[in-house]
Amino acid sequence: MDYGEFGEVPESAGEACGGDSGGDDHGEKEEVKEEDLQKLRYLKCVVLEGLRRHPPGHFVLPHAVKEDVVLNGYLVPKNGTVNFLLAEMGWDPRVWEDPMEFKPERFLKDETFDITGSKEIKMMPFGAGRRICPGLNLALLHLEYFVANLVWNFDWKLPEGGHVDLSEKDEFTMVMKNPLQVHISPRI
Repeated sequence: MDYGEFGEVPESAGEACGGDSGGDDHGEKEEVKEEDLQKLRYLKCVVLEGLRRHPPGHFVLPHAVKEDVVLNGYLVPKNGTVNFLLAEMGWDPRVWEDPMEFKPERFLKDETFDITGSKEIKMMPFGAGRRICPGLNLALLHLEYFVANLVWNFDWKLPEGGHVDLSEKDEFTMVMKNPLQVHISPRI
């Protein structure tokens, strides 16, 4: 199934949520459990790609340098404020092939992708280093659990002639500028 910016996505919830992951006596499963999440590689890729393409914030808290620093030929004076553009990191064409495209498959190639920034920094939706968000693991667990159960329990369809507008606006965090317009129906 082709969803434009989303590219080709799994045809069924079973595909998106890792195929057969058990169920009741009839093979039905009402909920994706926390222990199932480790098996759902593609789902993890979707969450990471969502965080890369649409980080919850486009900036981290400003930092200040303690002494004059020359960075790439630019002088940052003592006590100068430095801001990191998180969204721009995730959209850098020198790091990401087709950075503005939503391609979860890019994370399938690298099973050990480092979102913490301890090896290298390609994106940092939760910050990095000493100031990384202490809730990183809990946030990822909740994102994976929430998305898995939305995909597992509901059919999602665009209305006739509809499209997904992923433009953003800044509120407390970055949110969709125009609300998502889809038809959802429970899976029976």
